[in-house]
Amino acid sequence: MFFLAARSTLRDGVEDLNVVSSDLKAAQDRSARISLPYHGVVIMIEQFRFGKDGQSVARTSMAKATPKQTLVEQNDSPRVGAAVKLSTTDLNNLMQALDIDVIAMTEILMPRGHRVEFGTIDVPGIHYNLSGMGRVSINGGPTIPLRPHLLIIVPPNTPLMIEVDGGSSPPKLISRDCWTRQEGILRVAVPNEQPEIVQICGFFNASFGQSVKLFGELREPVIEQFEPTDRIDLKLRETMNELLQQEVGAGAMTASLLRQIVVSLVRRSLKSSRRWTERFSILADRQVTRAFADMVARPGADHSVQSLAHSAGLSRSAFMARFSDIFGQSPMAVLRHLRMRQAAIDLTTTTMSIDAVAQNAGYESRSSFVRAFRKAYNRDPSDYRRMAKEGKVRKDV
Repeated sequence: MFFLAARSTLRDGVEDLNVVSSDLKAAQDRSARISLPYHGVVIMIEQFRFGKDGQSVARTSMAKATPKQTLVEQNDSPRVGAAVKLSTTDLNNLMQALDIDVIAMTEILMPRGHRVEFGTIDVPGIHYNLSGMGRVSINGGPTIPLRPHLLIIVPPNTPLMIEVDGGSSPPKLISRDCWTRQEGILRVAVPNEQPEIVQICGFFNASFGQSVKLFGELREPVIEQFEPTDRIDLKLRETMNELLQQEVGAGAMTASLLRQIVVSLVRRSLKSSRRWTERFSILADRQVTRAFADMVARPGADHSVQSLAHSAGLSRSAFMARFSDIFGQSPMAVLRHLRMRQAAIDLTTTTMSIDAVAQNAGYESRSSFVRAFRKAYNRDPSDYRRMAKEGKVRKDV
């Protein structure tokens, strides 16, 4: 199987003096237990059933989740997060702060009568069909018609198969001898055969700060039919060209291009009667997301659990429970990651003094800031700035 060396940053963030947060292992276990879809499959393919037991399993999963939600809210008003509209301003703040880390790109050139299989990769992937007709199966589920300008976001650790009919015989698997690599781009093609399907795939991380991943808890694919006028294909082509040319700023350019595609997806969802954005855990509870958007937009503000709960329109206990359930960390732990992100940006893009960077990140004490930054990036702020200028450190903000 083909595995990509994906980068992941997993921080404990549990040293909050005000709140005792659950340990990270428990959060991972909890995420694993809710690995089934909450709402079925989006728009075009909602009649299909993903997983071994399909929709019956999804309904069972939702039924099991109800007692947990009731327990969380037993001392508060009924949960109404889904009824609270997430404002355009909040979504705009989140999209502006979204960091994209491009792991690899793949180009698939598949002739008739062939198929290709991808194993599990621990980052999400964007698959965009430039041309041709075929079928795709995700996680061993039923095949879905593949047509030009169909875009699929495949969740992390989810296998994928693409095939094109070519006659009476079953499609032939493209061997690894036909997989070639050049400057970060993997090309899958059969020599001397005309491709029926041309597809570009991008594997990436999309996150807020160092720990909150937009697609980290996505359990089912996002599928959208775009048009040529949406220019998604041009953005992906340009991304591949940047990787091939490897000019100065290639990393920033590829990240920016993929970020534009994610924003296009969010815009498309907002125009739909069924918003797939609500299937992301960090966007599904709109009351908690509203508070998180405020943290993202103003990481250096004087936030507290109480002020964030007020922003969400919840009691302190309900906000803490719902926030920790979604993010696997306490609000203050997530806020620290966002503040370190802001500090890293200031250190690499401005000439602000260390004291000013600390204040902009919400720290009144320089020593406290330096300790927190050293823990997040394994070096002092001044060293981080110097090494970034010399190109010796990846600006992982």
